[in-house]
Amino acid sequence: MNIEIIGIIAAILTTSAYVPQAYKIWKTKKAESVSLSMYLVMCLGVSLWLVYGIYYRSPSLIAANTITLVISLIILYFKIKSKKN
Repeated sequence: MNIEIIGIIAAILTTSAYVPQAYKIWKTKKAESVSLSMYLVMCLGVSLWLVYGIYYRSPSLIAANTITLVISLIILYFKIKSKKN
């Protein structure tokens, strides 16, 4: 078994965990209950994982962290936008 398959399965599971939260925020345009500090730290961590994945040329790390970063940035955008209103 190619170890990259395990990485791909893990990537699908961990990345998909953010989809329900992002969908709810996108639909309601409300993110008051989301932790700003958690998503700031999360975006930083995911960005570093993405750099790591690019360095090691790991398709599962690159794909998962690119998608997770986009989803997290969308959530972060709505969180910051909701603080201004």
